[in-house]
Amino acid sequence: MAVWIQAQQLQGDALHQMQSLYGQHFPIEVRHYLSQWIEGQLWDAIDLENPQEEFKAKRLLDSLIQELQNKAEHQVGEDGFLLKIKLGHYASQLKSTYDRCPLELVRCIKHILYTEQRLVREATNSSSPVGGMMDSMSQKYQQINQAFEELRLLTQDTENDLRKLQHNQEYFIIQYQESLRIQAQLTSLSALPPADRQLREPALLNKRATVEAWLTREANTLQKYRLDLAEKHQKTLQVLRKQQTIILDDELIQWKRRQQLAGNGGPPEGGLDILQSWCEKLAETIWQNRQQIRRAEHLRQQLPIPGPIEELLNELGSTITDIISALVTSTFIIEKQPPQVLKTQTKFAATVRLLVGGKLNVHMNPPQVKATIISEQQAKALLKNESTRNDSSGEILNNNCVMEFHQTTGTLSAHFRNMSLKRIKRSDRRGAESVTEEKFTILFESQFSVGGNELVFQVKTLSLPVVVIVHGSQDNNATATVLWDNAFAEPGRVPFLVPDKVLWPQLCDAINMKYKAEVQSNRGLSEENLVFLAQKAFSSSSNNPEDYRNMTMTWSQFNRESLPGRNFTFWQWFDGVMELTKNSNLWLSPSGFSMATCGALPNHLGTRMVWNLMPYTTKDFSIRSLADRISDLNHLLFLYPDRPKDEVFSKYYTPPLCKQPSVCTGSNPDSASGNPTYMDHGASPAPVSHPHTYGIFPPMSDSMLDADGDFDLDDTMDVARHVEELLRRPVESQWGGQQS
Repeated sequence: MAVWIQAQQLQGDALHQMQSLYGQHFPIEVRHYLSQWIEGQLWDAIDLENPQEEFKAKRLLDSLIQELQNKAEHQVGEDGFLLKIKLGHYASQLKSTYDRCPLELVRCIKHILYTEQRLVREATNSSSPVGGMMDSMSQKYQQINQAFEELRLLTQDTENDLRKLQHNQEYFIIQYQESLRIQAQLTSLSALPPADRQLREPALLNKRATVEAWLTREANTLQKYRLDLAEKHQKTLQVLRKQQTIILDDELIQWKRRQQLAGNGGPPEGGLDILQSWCEKLAETIWQNRQQIRRAEHLRQQLPIPGPIEELLNELGSTITDIISALVTSTFIIEKQPPQVLKTQTKFAATVRLLVGGKLNVHMNPPQVKATIISEQQAKALLKNESTRNDSSGEILNNNCVMEFHQTTGTLSAHFRNMSLKRIKRSDRRGAESVTEEKFTILFESQFSVGGNELVFQVKTLSLPVVVIVHGSQDNNATATVLWDNAFAEPGRVPFLVPDKVLWPQLCDAINMKYKAEVQSNRGLSEENLVFLAQKAFSSSSNNPEDYRNMTMTWSQFNRESLPGRNFTFWQWFDGVMELTKNSNLWLSPSGFSMATCGALPNHLGTRMVWNLMPYTTKDFSIRSLADRISDLNHLLFLYPDRPKDEVFSKYYTPPLCKQPSVCTGSNPDSASGNPTYMDHGASPAPVSHPHTYGIFPPMSDSMLDADGDFDLDDTMDVARHVEELLRRPVESQWGGQQS
């Protein structure tokens, strides 16, 4: 808690920097109310670069949420009521944000603690790290923060030198004016009598010589000051370029990559608050140095001294302009991507954001952003700076939006909430390429000025590839195109090139990520599952995973060519499995919905055999759920290896509508009078060995068991089909003639 107590004593800019660490990604109230707990955790015990450490991070996240909930429960009184609601909301918010990427929470808290201890250390002029957090921070974040500290010191140093240069130059000008005054006095002596001129001239000549000698020395000193200052600015710009490269080409590109993988079901890309704070620090430092260079140029123009300084200042001015241009254009990003499978005549949304907009006061004259859909070829031409004029590949409705500045978060963004693709213009396709393999992109562009129209920027950014469909039946194949592109796109590629074939393990990673997201399970595909998929994909019978390590799958094998002997592709089959799985309302660990039972083989003592039931389809489960079907099969006793089936599945059984073997009665007046109602005749999920008798059906024996008392699957399916047929009939024709 020591760090937080001291952090609350910060003043001025240090306090503002501390406050900027917090936001929706991590509210400052959480830091305040859980300060002791937060500072007591071993955040440094987690290696952020090791995915295997995720379980430790998840444990910390769960503990943090529990602490918040406990804190909320102990709030009493009127003020406590509001705080209780707020803390409960923060607990839900943090769980939603970091549940699938707990390492990002650790990264965030490490950054917060490191920055707080640095600010406290600077404020107290102490050289020892507070709480020992220096050694616990990730090396990457340490380097970024250390570089910003170096830039702050360099900028402060050049600011001091510039003020010194300005002061010396102003004194030089005063002395230069003095030399001009002395020269004027000497000139005026010619009008005096010789005696008076001889009396006054020696002193003036001596004074002039002294001043001119000083001016000569001072001019050389000023020139040296100017050159030294320019060299310092060169060093500052080198550090700036390096820091900007790390933030834009590493951190921001990694965020965009995470955003792309999130489109395949990967963890959320994480918030932009930390990235924005870095970019704003860059913008502030760049702008300060730009102003210093402009002031140095103004001083040079005010007092021209021959030398190389003019060329150096021109070079510095050009360099600093390039740096700020790269920053502004690179931080115009898509915070919320449009849907990558885009159906015409359907509303969709997107959000673009300028990370440095608030710092550069762009919101003082809010810019407008325009969205246009363009083809892959048009995107290539755009990145080559080839003129595409106003070409587009379709028409988007509601495609203009003004950027808004949100004071509380400091963000400048444009929210497109009601866009709709009215029409699409397709290009000529290559070879066997289908319409669901054609890629488009949404181009967002804007123009604005900074620094009182000193600099005008035209910014553009492209969305992730979009596949346009006109009917829901195309969704499956369009999703395959998007999945392949998101998984295997390389940074800096030419739009939108992807490899035509990939290693099988790479594809396994991609479909496993998609699978976990679709079925909403943290348990992915097991090695056995992946072997089964490989057998399906490659028509192989090998059970050895190593046999598939170096095998490759082409795009054609994935979703262009049908599987041998089938009329569907590998992806279409796998997508169907996911669809069946996620709509089953029950998922534990099977790789599909084909049940198997093991038992003694009749007339063969000691011999056991496995029987497989025909796989259930989505249609089957729409009639009766998986759990209920397992309950119906009395010869199924245990879930492998030894768990009683009711222990596992009973909570998923459909509750029976009545418990009597005759027509149900109840508070319903019709039921009370003995007249069965429609709901009274609902099919019961009771086991098939205990059939119920209803008024609408004659008493039946257990026809689902054969003469030997064994389960008859064919009869069971016949009954299921009969029930399905009854459920499809109109109520009147179904029940009208049965009631009495």
